[in-house]
Amino acid sequence: MLLDASREAAAEAVGCRADEVVFTSSGTRAVHSGVAGALAGRRRVGRHLIVSSVEHSCVLHSAEVCEAEGADVTRVAVSRTGAVDPAGYAAALRADTALACLQSANHEVGTVQPVAEVAEMCRAAGVPLLVDAAQSLGWGPVEGDWSLLAASAHKWGGPSGVGLLVVRKGVRFAAQGPVDERESGRAPGFENLPAIVAAVASLRAVRAEAAQEAVRLRELTARIRARVPELVPDVEVVGDAERRLPGIVTFSCLYVDGEALLHELDRAGFSVSSGSSCTSSTLTPSHVLKAMGVLSEGNVRVSLPPGTAEADVERFLRVLPQAVAGVREKLGAPAPAPATAVRAEELVVDSLGKRCPIPVIELAKVFGDVPVGGTVRVLSDDEAARLDIPAWCEMRGQEYVGEEPAEKGTAYLVRRVG
Repeated sequence: MLLDASREAAAEAVGCRADEVVFTSSGTRAVHSGVAGALAGRRRVGRHLIVSSVEHSCVLHSAEVCEAEGADVTRVAVSRTGAVDPAGYAAALRADTALACLQSANHEVGTVQPVAEVAEMCRAAGVPLLVDAAQSLGWGPVEGDWSLLAASAHKWGGPSGVGLLVVRKGVRFAAQGPVDERESGRAPGFENLPAIVAAVASLRAVRAEAAQEAVRLRELTARIRARVPELVPDVEVVGDAERRLPGIVTFSCLYVDGEALLHELDRAGFSVSSGSSCTSSTLTPSHVLKAMGVLSEGNVRVSLPPGTAEADVERFLRVLPQAVAGVREKLGAPAPAPATAVRAEELVVDSLGKRCPIPVIELAKVFGDVPVGGTVRVLSDDEAARLDIPAWCEMRGQEYVGEEPAEKGTAYLVRRVG
């Protein structure tokens, strides 16, 4: 009875039928099962899968597995705000397209995607659309005529270990792997009933206050978006300014190591995260920021949970400038360069073996020694430089000429235009 009641309550929140809802062990499991089952159900149509370039890693991992097994995957590009163009999905649709995937909102920058428009195009082509709604379901149902939906309870404040998979009636779906009689054969194993009840109860609770809280949090995140560039020089606020989730704001700081900045803010009592170009484990750029073509170094993602106090936001804005300045000082970030009597037409910056943001810092330090029309050649073997040097050029109004192979690493060419 508790399981049935939870399923009905979840269906009401999603906007679907109760017999279309399956409880899984996590949001990731819901995505993996949804992708595999939908592709298997439509294997007679073909093996073509469409995803956006900024999907959550669990979606991209599913796509990589499908690709390794012989499927053809199209990755749709996004704009600088992180949004897909529905026309990009329309252009990607083919006769052998079995499934398309699109997140409802981005997990790193908060940009809301045009799901309804993409769903309409997919429906017209007879292609099911799977929506990863993990980030947005706590704020409201996903609009549009989508076919499958996945979500994760911990994203709306529920317990970890509970996911939702919704498969609309009429969607061809073949569960993969061993199955049993539970959850329509789509999620084998005994259901975690206490966690499911708690997950659905928390979803109903946050939904009851979502409309009012969204207005309040949007004002606070708008305040952060507006004031951070005023308080901290050389900052790029990323993500769509209007079509975004209420509680997420993301910005990137030049000449700053993201992990170092997170540690400084943590010491001040603020727990924030980072889509940083360098992480302590992989030293690779965030795939979302990379796809957007924005600055990735010194990235900070602020997530305001429901109930966040205005005073906490104001204190964060007071602490942030000192924290950024302290990290920049430790890294030797450049001061404005004085005029020089003799300047070289081309300078070479050897940053081989150095990780972000050092290559960009060293570029900025010598740039004043190059006359208008002159170039700087930055040698780097850090993958993040491929993203951060062009981003620096755009922020500084300078010309990014391009890259070319070097004896070691890659040479990035920048021309001074003013």
